[in-house]
Amino acid sequence: MNLIVEAPLNSLSFGNVSYNLLRELYKAKINIALFPIGEPDLSAMQPSQDFVSWLQESIKNRNKSLSLNLPTLRLWHLNGSDFLRSRNQTLITFYECNNPTEIEKNIAKLHNKTLFSSKFASDQFENSDVFSLGFDEDFHSTGKKYLQDRIHFGLSGKFEKRKHTEKIIKTWLKKYGNNNKYLLSCCITNPFFKPEDMQKVIANVLEGKHYSNINFIPWLKTNSEINEFLNAIDIDLTGMSGGEGWNLPAFNATCLGKWSIVLNATAHTEWANENNSILVSPNGQQPSEDGVFFKENSEFNQGTFFTFDENELISAMEKSETLATQFNMAGSILGQTLTYKRALEQILSKVNMA
Repeated sequence: MNLIVEAPLNSLSFGNVSYNLLRELYKAKINIALFPIGEPDLSAMQPSQDFVSWLQESIKNRNKSLSLNLPTLRLWHLNGSDFLRSRNQTLITFYECNNPTEIEKNIAKLHNKTLFSSKFASDQFENSDVFSLGFDEDFHSTGKKYLQDRIHFGLSGKFEKRKHTEKIIKTWLKKYGNNNKYLLSCCITNPFFKPEDMQKVIANVLEGKHYSNINFIPWLKTNSEINEFLNAIDIDLTGMSGGEGWNLPAFNATCLGKWSIVLNATAHTEWANENNSILVSPNGQQPSEDGVFFKENSEFNQGTFFTFDENELISAMEKSETLATQFNMAGSILGQTLTYKRALEQILSKVNMA
């Protein structure tokens, strides 16, 4: 089978998903014509030289086998996917909101099929279907012993209103601030913010107070560093985001056998359940508009995100204390079940039907 593939290769979430799907295409010995979106950057990964050579050849020879009828996989945002490279094009994307604009609906319908990573998203669009992401095989247990004298909470993902970053931190500090039996490590740098603006954001969250048991970690540049971070924590809080296309950090932590506290909404429901996660029910919704990434009356990303009661999060954190030292076997099994090999098989089956 031959394919045209358009996808980013970088350290962000889209780039990591692209990287893993391309690696599975390589393992399956499927010939592709690769059109990278943006400048390829694999510095966050540790690819084999054979895989890198395959990628380079797929880019170099991409125009030799072009055909209007050749199936195309495009992995990108709805915004920016308003054209076709072939007549048989499938868009693979993620959607976090709940009020698709007419432009977003039209772009989704432009493709033979648009695949979303959750039923929550797919149900809002015509001509769409669902695929599941997988556990990145480069993430693994380090076998190391980290902080054994206190319970270590972790929060990752770029600082955003959508992700409730500020509310999560303030709620944790309300419960555990300056209690050194507990530690919160935050890997929340938003690469789209200037460093000085990021410092102001953190200062605002702390409200001028000093806490002895919160740690802000700089942007982690490689997946191996992220793997170390996820191995070091006991409880992950990243799943309290109010709108996600999947939530890779929380998912990866769960698959590593950690316990994640997860808001039971949007794409979280595709992988988090009462057996492998500590679920918190939403208590309402708030406008998605944040003045930075989600703007009112824009042609894209309109709607609301789910919210939660801070007392419900506190109750979930109290419950997590009893699980902190226990390996999450159900989470580990999740990682063995949801693989990128399975994800590619799902996607290709949809392409064949298109």
